[in-house]
Amino acid sequence: MSGRYGVHNQLSDTVAHGIVQADTIHGDVHFNPAAPKRGIPLQLPAAPWVFSGRSSELDALTNALGSTTDRPATAAISVISGAGGIGKTSLALRWAHLNADSFPDGQLFVDLRGFAPSGTPMPPAVAVRGFLDALGVEPAAIPMGIDGQGALYRSLVAGRRILIVLDNARDASQVAPLLPGSATCTVLVTSRDRLAGLVIAHGARPVAVDVLDEQQAQDLLAHRLGQQRLAAEPQDVVDELITYCGGSPLALSIVASRAALEPQMPLEVLTTELEESANRLDALDEGDPAISPRAVLSWSYAALTSEQATVFRLLGVVPGQDISLPAAANLTGLTTRQTSAHLKALERVSLVQQHRPGRYTMHDFIRLYAAEQAHQFHDNCELELKRLVEFYLHTAHAADQRIKPGRTQIEIAPPASGSASETLRDDATAWTWLETEHHCLLEMQQLALNRGWHTAVCQVAWTLATFHYRRGHRHDQLAAWRASLTAADELRDPAVQARVRRVLGNACTRVDRSAEAIGHLQQGLALTSDIGERSNIHRVLAWAWGQQGNYQQALEHAGEALELVQTIQGSNEEAPALNLVGYFHARLGHHDQAHAHCEAALTLFRRGNERLGEAHTLESLGYIAHHSGDHSQAIKRYEQALMRFQELNHTYAESDVLDRLGQAQTAMGTHDQARHSWQLALTLYHKQYRTGDADRVQQQLAALDEPTKVLGVPERTVMGWSNTAMAARYQHVTAAIRRDVAHSVGGLLWKPAADDSGSGGETVARSRTA
Repeated sequence: MSGRYGVHNQLSDTVAHGIVQADTIHGDVHFNPAAPKRGIPLQLPAAPWVFSGRSSELDALTNALGSTTDRPATAAISVISGAGGIGKTSLALRWAHLNADSFPDGQLFVDLRGFAPSGTPMPPAVAVRGFLDALGVEPAAIPMGIDGQGALYRSLVAGRRILIVLDNARDASQVAPLLPGSATCTVLVTSRDRLAGLVIAHGARPVAVDVLDEQQAQDLLAHRLGQQRLAAEPQDVVDELITYCGGSPLALSIVASRAALEPQMPLEVLTTELEESANRLDALDEGDPAISPRAVLSWSYAALTSEQATVFRLLGVVPGQDISLPAAANLTGLTTRQTSAHLKALERVSLVQQHRPGRYTMHDFIRLYAAEQAHQFHDNCELELKRLVEFYLHTAHAADQRIKPGRTQIEIAPPASGSASETLRDDATAWTWLETEHHCLLEMQQLALNRGWHTAVCQVAWTLATFHYRRGHRHDQLAAWRASLTAADELRDPAVQARVRRVLGNACTRVDRSAEAIGHLQQGLALTSDIGERSNIHRVLAWAWGQQGNYQQALEHAGEALELVQTIQGSNEEAPALNLVGYFHARLGHHDQAHAHCEAALTLFRRGNERLGEAHTLESLGYIAHHSGDHSQAIKRYEQALMRFQELNHTYAESDVLDRLGQAQTAMGTHDQARHSWQLALTLYHKQYRTGDADRVQQQLAALDEPTKVLGVPERTVMGWSNTAMAARYQHVTAAIRRDVAHSVGGLLWKPAADDSGSGGETVARSRTA
């Protein structure tokens, strides 16, 4: 204090650590405690004792956090996000321990309990207070209020190389007060939420954690059980166990722990328990909430709003791999905007994943948990699933009308459940939609069959028939129509039963099941007296008998089909029947009759602007010319057919015509062109999984002589097409073969005819001896 004679400093007993030295003092004197001695916190929990895979995630963290040079004037922050039990904390601790030497001033760690069983996340003030304690601040020196405590926390870590691990964060608002202001600090956050707010406002680097791949999952099991025990188990059992665990580190760890506790128990016992998906969550429940998949998921579920929870539950009852935004909107009965908002919320907390733009999927365990909740809260989900089936059915019907406008269409009643189909602007959009939704459409058909919606079962198969044929999905076509036969028999409508048996018979011929086809077709004839339907059945019977090599019997059925259709006034089915009769005349060596019938068919197809029928008739005429010895004319017809198939996006037929074109070119002695055609055909056959055809073409290529090189002679051409021109013309093949054009395996002896529904039109045979 200041006295009359100068300055005297006095210390009170209450000021234990502060000393003031001053000259003349004006105003009041304030005593503040001296800064406490800084401690070095080492709060990291133990590193995971088993850690497998995640090398790319570790590298991503190192790239985001590892270097303190050239950083902006803020801390480096990374957010590890993923579903519950996916291994976020293990990844964070693994990286933290591997890089602990880079943080000599300490490591802070706090579990923010964002998705804890209690449902009460840790307030930021509590976390800051814990950090101040860890940094050595005396209780009496801690300011009142979160603002003062936060300021002191940031002051204490400023300029120090400290790692701060914020585990299990609920949202960005919980994390923001815990962020340091110094560029020397590094922050690692884990959360089920993606914490987009941190990414936007603080420049955090996101690192998403997904399920383990097969090799990583096997490595984890080997680490936990020992390589010797794992090697002693049948590999198919190990693979099955990994499949049932779905790549979830939590599930794999639970299974491995059970196996470790019972060394004599074969792993097959565990696979049997997990085999039934309905019991899979029960099989993984060890009674400890900390390691129960159901309990872990319940913590995320409890954090949802009621609307989000409803969307989550309904997604659990949808069959299939994923779902689009428009489909999800029809499922929930909400607008697209509302559904999108709820899906984004579920994605933020890692309950769904947008694995492709506009398409959402769930991990198997999350789906099982969602389905459990749906069964508790919804009455069989009848209305919601019917809306979904009708959405797919009506959109597929619109797509089918676009890709084959002239096809006979079935009548589909307007949606009764309030669903709305997706708008398809043009042919390309229709093709893309069908390719993208193909697996979902098959799942919807099976769902309709399980629910007893028999009319929808048959209608889905019909709307997919064109797509299945043109893309080579022969076995999917067969499965779809077998399901339709079950539904048609339940409907007990003879007209429907006859149609389904006819198209099922056609599908059978396409997978070399001619005997089964003939059985279905003969039953179809017995069920109907309709002249048009009987004509269609006779046409498919012609192909079935032709597949058995009985061309005379095939011709008789083709002739019967033609006679029947010619009695129908104004029928547009005469051209396909003429083409069919012409083809089987050609198979019997009646080339004049064959040519006359096919030329008559071509005239009718062109008069009606039926491009698909025209393409197949041109192919028939190419076959007739080739086997009549007029190879030049055959090449011309095949090239015309190829152009039509290209216009129609019919890659399945293109491969066959390329094959035949190569045969005609070989007969002409133009081996360079033949080689080019067969190479294109071979690429398509491989992409269509037509291994028999691919092997045959490979043998044809091997048998070709080495190309003859004649110096000074221009490149040989056939009908004005050089190799360069052909390559340019078939650039579309490159794009086409990238699609999943077929699920089928094995080659056809020949390609069955009839239109995409099995009623006629496509009439050129596939023959290894052609």
